[in-house]
Amino acid sequence: MRLISICPSNTELAAYLGLADSLVAIDDFSDWPERVNELPKLGPDLSINMDLVEQHKPDLVLASLSVPGMEKNIEELKKRNIPHLVLNPQSFKDIGDDLLAVGRAAGAEKRAEDIVSRYHQFLDEYREISEKIKDRPSVYFEWWPNPIFTPGGVNWLTEMCELAGGTNLFKDVDLASVQTDWSDVAERDPDHICLAWVGVKQSRMKISHVLKRQHSECVAAVRENRIHLLEEQLYCRPSPRLLHGLAKLADILHPGVYPKPGALDDLQLRI
Repeated sequence: MRLISICPSNTELAAYLGLADSLVAIDDFSDWPERVNELPKLGPDLSINMDLVEQHKPDLVLASLSVPGMEKNIEELKKRNIPHLVLNPQSFKDIGDDLLAVGRAAGAEKRAEDIVSRYHQFLDEYREISEKIKDRPSVYFEWWPNPIFTPGGVNWLTEMCELAGGTNLFKDVDLASVQTDWSDVAERDPDHICLAWVGVKQSRMKISHVLKRQHSECVAAVRENRIHLLEEQLYCRPSPRLLHGLAKLADILHPGVYPKPGALDDLQLRI
């Protein structure tokens, strides 16, 4: 089967299902696993070159609605009658369901069922530990600095926080993504600040970006030196790689309580 992925998380789903070798082209931002970087690129995930997509004659395009603005890709796929599957996960369960959906569509159903079973076993292990934790610090995730965007209650990072023994600072907002400002964040006074800017390398984020903000010294996370620079690909892409992010976040919030992240380096093989 000739597959095309036009979203990084979908490329990762395909890889977990053993379908990386079936990919014939990908969006510009897909970069995992490393060997997909040799594939032809189709443009940024918000503005895919559909002429190039057609030229590759795909049997199936793995599309997404995980980022606002991707709707136009779906509209164009429909207009051109290109076979496609649209994914829009907001939770860990959704990601498992998407693995099964892609597996069924691409002839890898048995492998998908095996992977999803182990995926949920991993989550259940963390859920069991989390339920015993009483001291649950608040965590502010920053997806974008200006204007500020942060995950709301309808998002996998809220669930990740719970599994890691914490609480998403904006879990009370019934949205997947919340636009807010620093004064609102500071007033909520998070115990931890986690920067994971979408599409920005970890090396380009600096703690000084937060320290320069008005009255940042009054925020508990700043006073206690709890500002964390995270790999956006482990927190912003709805694929099983989020389990790596969960392992790291749990170790940040509760050192020694959860398995060490270093023990999970082979996670992509285990699940």
